[in-house]
Parts: sequence; structure tokens; C-alpha cells
Amino acid sequence: MNMQQAIKMTAAETALVDAYTAQIGDLPGDGAVLSLRDTLVHELRTTGLPTRRIESWHYTDLRTLLRAVPAADPSAFAERVEAVVPGSSVLAVRSGQANLKSLPKGVTARSYTESLLDGSAVAGLAVLGSDDAIGRINGGLVRGGLEIEIAEGAELEAPLEIQAVQSHGQAHTRFPVSFGAGSKATVIERHLSTNAEGSFVSSVSDVTLAEGADVIWIILQQQGSADTHLGQIRFDLGKNAKLHLFIINAGGKLVRQEIHGKTSGEGADLTLRGINLLGGESHTDVTFTLGHDVPHTTSTEIIRNVVFDRAKGVFQGKILVAKDAQKTDAKMSCNTLLLSDDADFSSKPELEIFADDVQCGHGATVTDIDHTQLFYMLARGIPEKKARAMLVNAFVAEIVEELEDDEELVEALEGLISAWLEKHA
Repeated sequence: MNMQQAIKMTAAETALVDAYTAQIGDLPGDGAVLSLRDTLVHELRTTGLPTRRIESWHYTDLRTLLRAVPAADPSAFAERVEAVVPGSSVLAVRSGQANLKSLPKGVTARSYTESLLDGSAVAGLAVLGSDDAIGRINGGLVRGGLEIEIAEGAELEAPLEIQAVQSHGQAHTRFPVSFGAGSKATVIERHLSTNAEGSFVSSVSDVTLAEGADVIWIILQQQGSADTHLGQIRFDLGKNAKLHLFIINAGGKLVRQEIHGKTSGEGADLTLRGINLLGGESHTDVTFTLGHDVPHTTSTEIIRNVVFDRAKGVFQGKILVAKDAQKTDAKMSCNTLLLSDDADFSSKPELEIFADDVQCGHGATVTDIDHTQLFYMLARGIPEKKARAMLVNAFVAEIVEELEDDEELVEALEGLISAWLEKHA
């Protein structure tokens, strides 16, 4: 191992390797899982965290930005948290430990720890490529999570909220979720800290939609102002499956949220909507890849960013249309309100098309508040601070209002966004 070591490890890299070494006799897994863990951590030790020299990490030099990692504390305790939407079914993972006391009809679940122990998790722990730092860190250190299955034809009446709650230290969770044919559900994947102590969090969700499944999946990231959050969602859409994916980043000091998906069945449709609320000196990176692999599939992606103070943000989006994926319809846009001279946002939308009968497009804008609209509101006696807040709210509320079929969900998300804007604006 020493002969292959090519780098001098940083403090953060050393802390991650040390966290593995300290828990090596306690991390769950059968022989195959433990062997794969060894491989993943060895790769981290020898190659290090990604730098800007790696194209997919060009705007987020993780090796430089991640300066410290808190020690793992398996005894950390996280308090109970109320659901975002009253009446939701809550499946909680607090400090890595799963709570399975309440399962709605049509839903089965078990602790991901069991999947590690019996070895059934080993295939899902595979990384997506040489630059998959999140998969590597999570696969090496994951302790728990939830494995969830929604039955064929099941229709959940209330949202299912998956809570990943952490108080301090490290948390590494996994959420494989499968939706049966014709099933319908709203899932809120929520990540948050219960105090101001720094946490290092990694999380991977692996979502599969069978034929005709219709799913709203909301990732709500509310980590603390000192936290690092490395999140990844992987999805695979079957024939005529519909995934409405909403990403809301409203916390964290250093955040990387990856979205990697593919359309495996004809008629599959993805709707991606993102809201990034960035303030202080935070750094948030949303990186998205989508493979249109078969004919007659559609996708639309709209990302809205609000950037205050000295915050930095990134959106990288790449749509790949395979040679056989004729009649693909894909559109992507990224719109940013830059509300400080010291704020920064980088946008990199890409299309890679090998089919010749497609409709694809992308675009990006960066602007300040519309001063004509601001003047109009001031002329009618609205105080400037309130007028600015209203315009910013309107900029992001348009995204949330697409969930109009669920008034309680819209009201809850708008309340969270308004509270964040009131605090930071």
C-alpha cells in the first residue's frame, strides 16, 4: 500500500481514513462488503479527494475546500424532529440508527445495516467512476440508512418523509428505494442538523421506478452553517415512469449535491426543479447528469439560485442523448439572482447528442433584481426591504407552485423558503 501511495494526505483525508481505521471492527458488513470497504478507502488514501484538475470537480476543489473533518462519534444523539408536512409518515435515521415504527400501507422497509450484514448491499456500493468521491467515501464509511420498497399499484395518501438527522460528528447513510409498477407517492428526503456543532455528512439515494410509477421526490437539505454535506441521488426510470425531482438547498457550509439518472424505458419523463439559497461564506455545488438511453423520453430541468453575501454556487448539468434515443425532448435552464458584489455563481450546462431526431436546448442567466419592478413597488409605498424580499420570493416561489396539487406541501416549502430569506436578506 505504501508503494502505491502517490500523495501526501491532507488533514481532511487523514481524518476520513482514521475514521475508517478506528471503526474497522465495528462497521457492519459481510466478507464481500468489508472487502469492498477496504478497496474504497485504499483508493481514497492513494488518490486523495478530487481537485479542480478533475473536470467534474473543476468548480469545487474538494481537496482544498474541505479543510477539516470532525471525528466519528457512534454515540452521537440527535433529537426528534417534526415532519415538514403535518400528517406525513416519518421514517427517521438519527445519528445513523433507523426507526421503523410507522410504515404506511403498501410500504415495506428494513434497516440498511441488515443489507450490509447479509451482503445484499454490495452491488449497490459500487462507485460510478474514478471521480465518484461521494460514492467512495459513503461506501467506505456507511453505517446505516433505510432500504424501502413501495408495492406495485400502491398510492400513498400522505407524504413519506425520510429524515436523516445528525447532531455532530459524522453520518454516512444509504437509501435504496424501489417503486413498483403503477405506484404513486410523494417522498421528502430531508437532511438536517439539530445543533450548531460541525458535522460531516454523506448520503446516497438509489431510486428505481418501475413501469408507470409516478413519484414526487423532494430533497430538502437543511444542514447547519458549519456542516459539510455530500449528497448523491441515482435514479433509473422504467417505461412510462414519471419522476418529479425537487432539490432545495437551504443550509450547509460546504455542499455537493449530485444527481445522476438514466431513462431505461420508452415514455419515461423527468422533471427536475432546483432551488439553491446561498448566504454567508457557503459553497454549494449541484452537479447533474442524465442519460436519455432509449427513444421517446422527455426531461425538463429548471434551477433557480439566490446568492447573498460572499457565498459561491455552482450548477453543472450534462444531458447525454444516445444514438438510439430518437425523439428525445430535453430542455435545461439555470437562472441566478446575484445579490452581492462579493457573491459568485458558475453555471455550466452541456448537451452531448448522438441521435439526429431530437429537440434539445439549454440556457443560463445571471442577474440582479429587476430595478423597474423594484421602482414600481417603491412608487406604491412598499418599503424597499420588503419590496426586495417580495421579488426574491416570487423568483423561487414559481418553482414550488408547480406542486399545486398538494397545498399543504406547497405551504410548508414556501414557509421554509420565506424563513430562510427573512434571516439572510
